Amino acid sequence: MPWWENNRLRLIQNNLREIDANLDVGRLMEDLKAFSANVLMMNAGGIIAFYPTELEYHYRAPAQTKDLLQEAITQAHANDMKFIARFDFSKAHESLYAKKPEWFYHNREGQPVNYHGIMHTCLNGEYQRSYSLKIINEVLTRYDVDGIFFNMFGYQNWDYSGKHYGICFCSNCKARFQEMFGMELPLTEDSDDSVYRAYKQFQQVTTREMLDRIHELVQSKNRDIAISTYHPHKVDIIRKESNTAIHRPHPVWQYSASENVKSVEDSWDDKLVSNCCINAIDLLYRFTGVSSNEVKIRLYESLASGSGLDFCIIGVFDGYPDKENFKDTAAIFRFHQEHEERFGQLQSVAEIALIKPESLFVRDSAEYLGLFKMLKEAHLPFDVVVQSQVAGRLGPDCRYKIVIVPDMAEPETNVLQTLKILNERGVHLIATGTSFAGHETQRAWASDVYGASVVEVKEATRAVSAYLETTDKSVFKRFPDRDWIIVDGGFVCVELEEGAASPMTYIRQATFGPPERAAGHSRSEFPGAWIRQRAGAGQAAYFPWAVGEHYYKYGYEDHKNVVLDILDAISGGSHRLSTNAPASVEIFFNRLNDGEYMLQLLNLSGFNGVTYHDPLPVRGIEVSLPGLSGCRSAHNLVEDQEVGCTSDGKDAVIFIDELHDYAAVVIKTNEQS
Repeated sequence: MPWWENNRLRLIQNNLREIDANLDVGRLMEDLKAFSANVLMMNAGGIIAFYPTELEYHYRAPAQTKDLLQEAITQAHANDMKFIARFDFSKAHESLYAKKPEWFYHNREGQPVNYHGIMHTCLNGEYQRSYSLKIINEVLTRYDVDGIFFNMFGYQNWDYSGKHYGICFCSNCKARFQEMFGMELPLTEDSDDSVYRAYKQFQQVTTREMLDRIHELVQSKNRDIAISTYHPHKVDIIRKESNTAIHRPHPVWQYSASENVKSVEDSWDDKLVSNCCINAIDLLYRFTGVSSNEVKIRLYESLASGSGLDFCIIGVFDGYPDKENFKDTAAIFRFHQEHEERFGQLQSVAEIALIKPESLFVRDSAEYLGLFKMLKEAHLPFDVVVQSQVAGRLGPDCRYKIVIVPDMAEPETNVLQTLKILNERGVHLIATGTSFAGHETQRAWASDVYGASVVEVKEATRAVSAYLETTDKSVFKRFPDRDWIIVDGGFVCVELEEGAASPMTYIRQATFGPPERAAGHSRSEFPGAWIRQRAGAGQAAYFPWAVGEHYYKYGYEDHKNVVLDILDAISGGSHRLSTNAPASVEIFFNRLNDGEYMLQLLNLSGFNGVTYHDPLPVRGIEVSLPGLSGCRSAHNLVEDQEVGCTSDGKDAVIFIDELHDYAAVVIKTNEQS
């Protein structure tokens, strides 16, 4: 079995600078051991070689006096750590440009990008297509590395200051695009432009082609070497990042690590995910970390969602100006080391699958993120399946009872077919937004599955000041005294066919000002949500507007509650877990081996939407687990003590007297052999 498949990584990435070329490796090892790290990721080459390369066009750190790469690998292995060599071929030293300008990115005006002496290369230039393989081969031949990681793989059109340069117009891109598609490169980056759409396919094909080449090279070495980058094609470890940026628009996404891990862990069986907790506040501010509470949440979410741990700083620990997060990071790494046999092999018991839109022209992810947040706050166990994996993951053996489909820009034919078959087999579907109101194939599918014909797609500006009626209290039980909720944005007007019923009606917009004229709303004939039931099939519910985006951006619980009410209506209100814990407690529930389960609780109460304060203790938590075959014992690994549990033989209830940061409760049941 490859070394990484046990999914017990405790990875530290030291992202080296030129001035670190002669670092004290012995001191670094002591620091890593204090973190209980078992994997070191460190720079090998690309922008700068940190070893005595013999290749003419591989720029070496000029002041280096030793073979840092060999020393680091030797000492890592001596301390029972694996070593992943980091490469970045997206850029190269400006001295190479003087010799090989055709290897580099050029904008539409033919100008390169020179960022403080480091210049952007092009995926279609010979540096990335061929010379990078020589560099990788040199490292793999000379050094006993356990893995290789590629930073900024693919097409990079931005510099570190956030300036966008557009697509590359180098001679290689022009020639290859012409050869593959018979077109000149697009002049605009407009998804409605057929040439740009072809260019996006060109990017996808050439990126995968490069990963194929790397995979073939690594396989030829005949030893276990993990390939890792941010792209899923032909890699063993998909890297993700939980990070922040000063100018990133709000809302702040508190489920970053959970979503990063779940979107890989639930979608592939043959890949690991390693979610890197970036210590730094921003690329602009690499030497001050985010708050310790945010770091703890990221690491616990990664752990609880099914991955190992991953933490990164710039440079080395010795002399790093902000050590505030090191203590808590080390404590969580140590906790994982002490209980690693319990983690990394968590098995899902979720009955709900949330599809993650993923295509060349994916829309704003707000709709998907809003639905993710709703399910988390409602404590409903769910898996995330990325769009490209739907046909493979939701096949004949699909165990999900409900599949939720957020707004998808361009659902592929195989995705539509898979969802239709699932529904015919009794799986309930919930869809949102304008996913199926696009071309005729999508509309025909919506008519077939959802029993609705599209009349009109209202643009966002035409649905302002409209409402949705929630007067049907047999469905909208969370709205005892509220009969209208707002809808702000695009809306799909449909006519319902036989077998489809709507509990929610669209209220047409009217004058909203001045106050004396705030009147004139009228009920339309269009549904704001509907449910279709066919004999032998699962129910199919649809929100023809961006209900998830509303919740993600505005935060009104109305929009979460209408989804939960519809979810209860089609499921009968029966779910895998229920609790009295507040929405600010994130809950994870998984099966372990041999009749054991793990219940994890993470206290997010310190997050106020922007700042991560110390969490407030949450007392008297009860978690009901229907269908759990007898609870024999429940042990909290964090506090190393038993917690209360009761069982009537088929259902179990776990009692947590007080939750501080995090609890990991191992439940032993009568299912054990």
